[in-house]
Amino acid sequence: MLDSYRLLRPFLFALDPELAHNLTLASLNKTQQWGLLQHCITKPAPDPREFCGLRLPNPIGLAAGLDKDGRHIDALASLGFGFLEIGTVTPLPQPGNPKPRMFRLSEANALINRMGFNNDGVEACVQRVRQSPYWQSGGIVGLNIGKNAITPIDQAADDYVLGMNAVYEIASYITVNISSPNTKNLRELQGEAMLRNLLGSLDLARERLSDRFSVRKPLFLKIAPDLDEADIHLIADLLMEFGIDAVIATNTTIDRSAVQGLPASEEVGGLSGAPVKNPSNHVLKILKARLQDELPIIGVGGILSGDDALEKIQGGASLVQIYTGLIYRGPRLIAECAKALKGI
Repeated sequence: MLDSYRLLRPFLFALDPELAHNLTLASLNKTQQWGLLQHCITKPAPDPREFCGLRLPNPIGLAAGLDKDGRHIDALASLGFGFLEIGTVTPLPQPGNPKPRMFRLSEANALINRMGFNNDGVEACVQRVRQSPYWQSGGIVGLNIGKNAITPIDQAADDYVLGMNAVYEIASYITVNISSPNTKNLRELQGEAMLRNLLGSLDLARERLSDRFSVRKPLFLKIAPDLDEADIHLIADLLMEFGIDAVIATNTTIDRSAVQGLPASEEVGGLSGAPVKNPSNHVLKILKARLQDELPIIGVGGILSGDDALEKIQGGASLVQIYTGLIYRGPRLIAECAKALKGI
């Protein structure tokens, strides 16, 4: 099961994090294209799940952010994920924030990133999804949508509607990302007035698209871990009011209390990995208590072991997603998490 990652990790960790990220994914593509990846990976045993009308081979998903443009769908699917989430994509291409914009905190099994939704634009991503054999064969590919940095926050709903229009036909599900800390003012969309306007606009757009394509695609919302209980209750109530299908808890955190004093800990951006596990699980449990069984939850944040994945399920999640854990543990983490959740 790609034990070679243990040998490769010191080399990769000696490189700039963003360079290592790109090099790893490019190498993964080549290995998959040459037909070698299947000999390096032991895929999880089948553990089918039904979620929002989707049939998943197992409950372990790839979180958004690792493959922003849909360039690595088939290679990532070959690692054994039950579903993939691609993006965040924006209506127009944009370069993201200036480099350096990704930092390792190895002592804490963590990353800080301030990528800023760097992507080639939604249309380019849609074309890549269409060309993917994994997607063509029925693989579950969610599209995570966001707003362009140049779009004023009071016009953000327009960008999300544009994104939904572009991805609707090809997306297995659509995730609305309003919780990245790396686009100026984006998290203001989690406030009541703006969130109500955004969800109302998306609800109307989905009705039109449902009629056009004769299918109602699941719509998810991804929220931050840095919310107080009242804010979480408000968001939960609005999700139910507007018929959102699921919530993803959570994105990265801006809190640095768990990594204080470590090199790079004061870098601006979203902190992911082990330090976000407890804040994320706290939000998850509050959401579950408020939503009961009205709305399912996908748990993400701080999963570096099978036990971490199990803790998400026990806290109220139906599925989990991983990203930073892959950087520190490698592909074996997928099968380990799937084994921990088998039959649960």
